Amino acid sequence: MNEFNPTSTVAASPKELAESPDPVDAVWRELRREAAALVAEEPALKPLVDDVLLSRDGMAAALAARLARRLACGDMPRPQLEELLRILFESDPAIVLGAVRDLLAVRERDPACFSLLEPLLFFKGFLALSAYRASHRLWHDGRRWLALHLQSAASEAFAVDIHPAARIGSGILLDHATSFVVGETAVIEDNVSILHEVTLGGTGKQTGERHPIVRSGVLIGAGAKILGRVEIGTGAKIGSGSVVLEDVPPHTTVAGVPAVVVGEAAEQTPAIEMDQHLHCQSHIVHPGEGV
Repeated sequence: MNEFNPTSTVAASPKELAESPDPVDAVWRELRREAAALVAEEPALKPLVDDVLLSRDGMAAALAARLARRLACGDMPRPQLEELLRILFESDPAIVLGAVRDLLAVRERDPACFSLLEPLLFFKGFLALSAYRASHRLWHDGRRWLALHLQSAASEAFAVDIHPAARIGSGILLDHATSFVVGETAVIEDNVSILHEVTLGGTGKQTGERHPIVRSGVLIGAGAKILGRVEIGTGAKIGSGSVVLEDVPPHTTVAGVPAVVVGEAAEQTPAIEMDQHLHCQSHIVHPGEGV
């Protein structure tokens, strides 16, 4: 394994950063390297880059600064919100590690992304997930009103609505992100890729566990609606615009309204490959026919 070299002027790969002894520190050093290059290339962005990165002493402080710049409002001015987020992130390193893994997922899987700095500064999918991670911690600390305030602010800023009680792993790519909705009891495991206008919702006003479970390695296409306590199996692929009302077996592809199995997922981990072709079998499998 190649060790990450913090003095290098050459960008480290997401794989090298992820496999370094301390991924958070490795990513922080890479972000600082990219920030210095950005300021030299585009001086007009120096105030933003200085504020978010170059004046900060670590990833927790930088993430708090970026979110506070985007989410501060009259109800909670920036200094108050930034201090809240900084303390939250510094007291729970798992939040920062989750955000770092999300950054690496974006860099690895999004062909439009050419640096780690882009998601931190500009990608609302990454920022919305980071805001969720803070609200989730507040929710489980019993600070539910504050968690709901942060959820509301993030929803307005990013057009992404994730309930603070939902359980979301790391290594998540939320691509474009607009109109992404996640209900209270939803579960998303690690290394999942989700495009815009996806809903993980319920089917009525029942209480209890009523939202979907998405296992690791899943790719969910744009506009898909997954409703009820259904389970999307490991490595499955959901076609764009599909409405999923039943469990999806692992490593299968479903599409349609309502969604039916149309074949096996061609990739072991569709979330990583990001190939949204369905690779359909010649015969569409209808409910009750089996795979």
